[in-house]
Amino acid sequence: MTSSSSSPSRKALSKIACSRLQKELSEWQVNPPAGFKHRVTDNLQRWVIDVAGAPGTLYTGETYQLQVDFPEHYPMEAPQVIFLHPAPMHPHIYSNGHICLDILYDSWSPAMTVSSVCISILSMLSSSPAKQRPADNDRYVRNCRNGRSPKETRWWFHDDTV
Repeated sequence: MTSSSSSPSRKALSKIACSRLQKELSEWQVNPPAGFKHRVTDNLQRWVIDVAGAPGTLYTGETYQLQVDFPEHYPMEAPQVIFLHPAPMHPHIYSNGHICLDILYDSWSPAMTVSSVCISILSMLSSSPAKQRPADNDRYVRNCRNGRSPKETRWWFHDDTV
């Protein structure tokens, strides 16, 4: 993680984004990804998702919450995905819930879905050999005061081991 850039103000979803999200939500209701539960609300632009730690991992029996905020031009632009407090202890998850995962930023593709993002996050959690915060957690969180979005961060993706 290095510097930050400005972020656009949150705007209403485009017609394309609404259609895509309604389709994804319908598919989720029929076939949700294993270990995830969407908390139903009337806000299509913000989803809260319960994440159950996979069996046989360090997170077995634990439950966390993801908050997914969709931008105006989803799926052409990645959603903002964070863990709500308390965030799991993981080398790529900061204590403020920000997640260092390339598909949420530089490697995002419009072909990805909320389900595929959730599966990637669960895979990242499941592969962790230790529950620990990133080495720069305190400095990063201190620099994120006042609600800075993780999408304003220039992430450095250098560790594919967890």
